[in-house]
Amino acid sequence: MEIREELSHKLLDNTPGKCLLDIEVYKQRASMYSRMEGAIAVLSDMQTNKSYIYKSKAALELGLSFEENPVEIETIWEEEMLKKLHPDDRLKKYIHELRFFKLMDSLKKEERADYCVMSKIRMKNENNDYKWVKHRMFYIYSPDNGKLRFALCLYNLALTQSVVSDFLIINTITGEIVVKDKLDYKNILSPRELEILKFVGDGYASKQIADLLSISVNTVSRHRQNILEKLKVKNSTQAFKDSFY
Repeated sequence: MEIREELSHKLLDNTPGKCLLDIEVYKQRASMYSRMEGAIAVLSDMQTNKSYIYKSKAALELGLSFEENPVEIETIWEEEMLKKLHPDDRLKKYIHELRFFKLMDSLKKEERADYCVMSKIRMKNENNDYKWVKHRMFYIYSPDNGKLRFALCLYNLALTQSVVSDFLIINTITGEIVVKDKLDYKNILSPRELEILKFVGDGYASKQIADLLSISVNTVSRHRQNILEKLKVKNSTQAFKDSFY
């Protein structure tokens, strides 16, 4: 199962039990964050598999042409924004959010509101140049059935530039960094191995990768074997999981 499919499966858990939280209250909060912080706010409703995107002037800086405010979409994934992410950061974002979900699932209900995801990611602007964007995500759980009901994502243009992407899970009460990236692949894998590992993480088969990179399947297989040996894992997808969970 691909990373995003696994994440969707967990987020859209359809086990019995209905959440009675008033979505209009959380729509107002998302709108407030967007106006006060100049952020693009995305409120995703796991119960209905819908999202509401509240734009700000930052949306124009990133070349996002939302005609309405908010925009309502029939999925928890804000595709128009996600496709602007640097491919490496998009995959790491999915993995990091899956790790966050698993961490929240292991905590007591009363502790979950104390944590958020914070990351610095690269997104293309209207000129197709990558800009650094600060991304934060908060989970809101139902007091009725204890299940995840809403995810609130905030996107702001980053104040400072950086040469690396940071993916952190933070306790917002204590300021403690609970989890951060454990492995920088760029210090271990070659540029071609990184490229192939990215495609593997996105679910591509060796033949598809070979066609995309205009190399032979044997070459892809050799690179994949080198990745396994360097990262000391059983398969290429596990390389991500072992390093980020």
